[in-house]
Amino acid sequence: MHEHTDASTRKGGLDDENLALIVMGDNTVLMTLEPDAVTTVTFDSYSTLVDVDAVESALEAHAAVDDPAPISRTWRERSMQYTLVANHLDAYETFYELNRDALEYALAAHGVDCDADEREEILSVYHDLEVFDDVRESVERLRSAGYDCYVLSNGNPEMLESMVEGAEIDDLLEGTISAHELETFKPAPELYRHAAGRTGTPIGEIAHVSALWFDVQGAVHAGMQGVWLDRKGDPKEPFGPDPDAVVEELVELADVLGA
Repeated sequence: MHEHTDASTRKGGLDDENLALIVMGDNTVLMTLEPDAVTTVTFDSYSTLVDVDAVESALEAHAAVDDPAPISRTWRERSMQYTLVANHLDAYETFYELNRDALEYALAAHGVDCDADEREEILSVYHDLEVFDDVRESVERLRSAGYDCYVLSNGNPEMLESMVEGAEIDDLLEGTISAHELETFKPAPELYRHAAGRTGTPIGEIAHVSALWFDVQGAVHAGMQGVWLDRKGDPKEPFGPDPDAVVEELVELADVLGA
């Protein structure tokens, strides 16, 4: 496990008053994150570290569609819906398998004919998604400041292995934690508690970072500190617990944690 620096050093000398509010563009966001308490940072993978919208190029190449964006959105939405339903029906399949089913549905819903081989070619892009530009620098800063960094994802181990390799952050991570280990998807609280056990960290000392609102809410509900990475400038969710912090880029998280 990475050796932690002193909390005051990680915090960078910022006092509680300065940390209470974060100004983001025209918005001022109340922050309830407790940087002094954080020792471990977990990251979601898809939409947080790597860009799932990159599947649009694969859809254009293999499905011969003029506008792949609606298909991509349906694919992603249906995939997320399948994970939630699978939890309630005790009908676990790996995230890759659920993505396969969701892709088949999305293509059919938009009237696109693709045979099984073409669908597999499109699906395989999940092993080679584009990493966001701020990932390497931000995780490197957190690691250097003494935070243990992990990936906590719905992705099955094979997906996470290729994702971490493609993002070139393997040397900065303590490890990856997959929903496959429990055969339960986010936002089930037992998955976040499992992550606390795997990292050997009291759950309140973990800041979980995700671009998915329900993932952040699941983390907060389970006892983690939740950081919403709002990469697209989406509106605040009126339902459920608020995130402890909202950032638009990962470098902002590194700033908040004094890294």
